[in-house]
Amino acid sequence: MKRTLASVAAVAALLVAFAAPAAAASADPEDVVVLSGTAYVAEGQTVGSVVLFHGEAVIEGTVEGSVVAFDGRVTIAGSVEDDVIAFNGLLQVRSGGSVGGDVFADTRVIAPGATIGGQANDIADLGWLTGGGFAFVAGLAVWLAVTISVLLLGLIVLWLAPRAVDATVRASRSGAGPAIGWGLALFLGLPVLAIAAVATLVGIPFGVGLMLALALIYAMGYTASTWILGRALVREPRSRFGAFLAGWAILAAVSAVPVLGGIVWFLATVFGLGAIVVATWRSREAGVAAPAPRVVLPPAPPAGAPA
Repeated sequence: MKRTLASVAAVAALLVAFAAPAAAASADPEDVVVLSGTAYVAEGQTVGSVVLFHGEAVIEGTVEGSVVAFDGRVTIAGSVEDDVIAFNGLLQVRSGGSVGGDVFADTRVIAPGATIGGQANDIADLGWLTGGGFAFVAGLAVWLAVTISVLLLGLIVLWLAPRAVDATVRASRSGAGPAIGWGLALFLGLPVLAIAAVATLVGIPFGVGLMLALALIYAMGYTASTWILGRALVREPRSRFGAFLAGWAILAAVSAVPVLGGIVWFLATVFGLGAIVVATWRSREAGVAAPAPRVVLPPAPPAGAPA
């Protein structure tokens, strides 16, 4: 019973982090939510709960709530007052680190000098949370995060660069084939390029920066497909914002369907990335002004000749 209650508290912290951002902004301490990257709590820093979807969580300070990591390594060198849950990845509690509640992880290393207030358990010990109940909660949280992020990103780009959005839509209509090709090349090639750069000494900064930028790059591609779909439904000269919202609503609804949502995300991201590349290339070519035609004037008549 204690394990179930502790696990419910951890998931509740996850829901609060996504469902009540305004309240979290005014609360002290704040929660830390990272979709992809590093969730780092420095020594001397105090936060509420820590939720990590993909990456690494390093706790050197104090976490007053729970630490929940879905995919990534978790290192506890400071203090966590409640539970620590690592669904996929190594959980390491270093000497001097402390966890006030239970620890849930299939792969864990607890140093001799570490303090665990509860018990060390496998993920299966979470009970119902490893079944449909938790899958629904986690899926809902990810869906909300992605859907809201696409909405904000699309509105910002529409406000800052509406003509670039129009050019992307035009490129998708007249250059669908090149858009698919370029989109696949970028979607599959950028991670390979980042890994290859990290493998070299001089390319490490570029490779790391590219890895961190992949989430934004893919989000731009998905958002571009949202514009394209919206313009297919709401044609010119009607509002760009109305068209975007129509496309966003449809993709948001489709992405909520298991399995189908992942397929649609992949296809939309690939096509959107390619459309952006095609539109950028065409604007570059149009920006190169054609040379002015050479005008050859007839020779002037000799002096005194009749006109």
